[in-house]
Amino acid sequence: MDLLAVVGILLFAVGLMVSIALHEIGHLVPAKLFGIKVTQYMIGFGRTVWSRRRGETEYGFKAVPLGGYVRMIGMFPPEPGGNANELRQSSTGLFQTMARDARNASREEIGPDDGDRVFYRKIWWKKLIVMLGGPAMNIVLAIILAGGVLMTFGNPDKPVYDPVVSVVSECVVPASQAEEAGDDCTGWPAAPAAEAGILPGDRILAVDGTEVSTWPEVSDAIAAAGPNTVDIVVQRDGAERTLQASLILAERPDPDGEPGDVLETSFLGVQPTFQHFEREDVAGTLAWTGGFISNTAEAMSRIPQRMVDVWDAAFGGAERSAETPVSIVGAGRIGGEIASADEFTGGQRVATFVMMLASFNMAIALFNLVPLLPLDGGHAAGAIWEAVKRAFARVFRRPEPQPVDVAKALPLAYGVAVVLIGMSALLIYADLVNPVRLLG
Repeated sequence: MDLLAVVGILLFAVGLMVSIALHEIGHLVPAKLFGIKVTQYMIGFGRTVWSRRRGETEYGFKAVPLGGYVRMIGMFPPEPGGNANELRQSSTGLFQTMARDARNASREEIGPDDGDRVFYRKIWWKKLIVMLGGPAMNIVLAIILAGGVLMTFGNPDKPVYDPVVSVVSECVVPASQAEEAGDDCTGWPAAPAAEAGILPGDRILAVDGTEVSTWPEVSDAIAAAGPNTVDIVVQRDGAERTLQASLILAERPDPDGEPGDVLETSFLGVQPTFQHFEREDVAGTLAWTGGFISNTAEAMSRIPQRMVDVWDAAFGGAERSAETPVSIVGAGRIGGEIASADEFTGGQRVATFVMMLASFNMAIALFNLVPLLPLDGGHAAGAIWEAVKRAFARVFRRPEPQPVDVAKALPLAYGVAVVLIGMSALLIYADLVNPVRLLG
């Protein structure tokens, strides 16, 4: 592994840790603003590697850098029929015991002067803001990172091509048979551009009498000319030349269709020279963000199926698709691949690196919004349910309900936690034995 790859891995690891740290700050800041007592702010899990106490909060790093947490006192309300200082032990059932143990652990953190500083006593909208603060921080960070790339480097989905010929096709192969033909032109007709004498480096100035200055104009002029013999004016070595090309109809990939779709259109047989990516303004960036969020959410909805693919790749020798999720280990390896890839220029390395970090932040945010404990969305769902109950009580003039007891959902939370740990272990193993390869 070369030095650039190592640097890429380290930089991406640092980027992910900063993203996790900012996620937890998204919880920490509103919690402190609303008067909730926060005893710990930690990056990672397991044994504490380093920590410092500032006021009532301990800040530090844990040994396993796979996440982070903010510990707030009083996450669970007293058991029904009890109070903050006296918890009723009403059942010895497994699930009830889980909830009771969690309440007891929560109660032990509450000091004699902390009665109004516990999480469960805060009004529902404050709870909601605290729990959504983390995902919101990741979404903002993702938009800032992606927006910086879109407005400086340009939109990777909008390449701008100069009307200078980069490649001249030797023959005409239908798009539906391109894979079978490969680079062999035997048996296929010569491309019109090759027959006309067009060379790489020629700048196309006009097609069939229509002046052109951009590649889209070249494409439109070729399509409008149809299967006819047309004049192609090019600039070569500072001089203009007029060449005659006999355009033909050919199967080409449909740029507006699904992968594999083809259409029949006029064909010349030239490829343009890449110039740069089109830069977006603020409005364009915001418009792009909607699709960014939608695409990320759609990708996450396919995670169950993708995990089956990961299993097959890890234990069945199947090819690992670039569409499968990766762990922090896999993400770091991809960061190293980007940093050391000869295919990328320096600017492309930075842009690809930053866009991937933006994608991870968006994925972290949307994943945490899933309304299941122990994810942030589970606590947020509890706050919303509490708002519904209070509104119902006001409308029907009933007594104000008690805070929603999310401790009752702890058995489900433990189950979700086991699934998440299993997924993480599978992804890490797959990323070690059969990693995703960004560049093939």
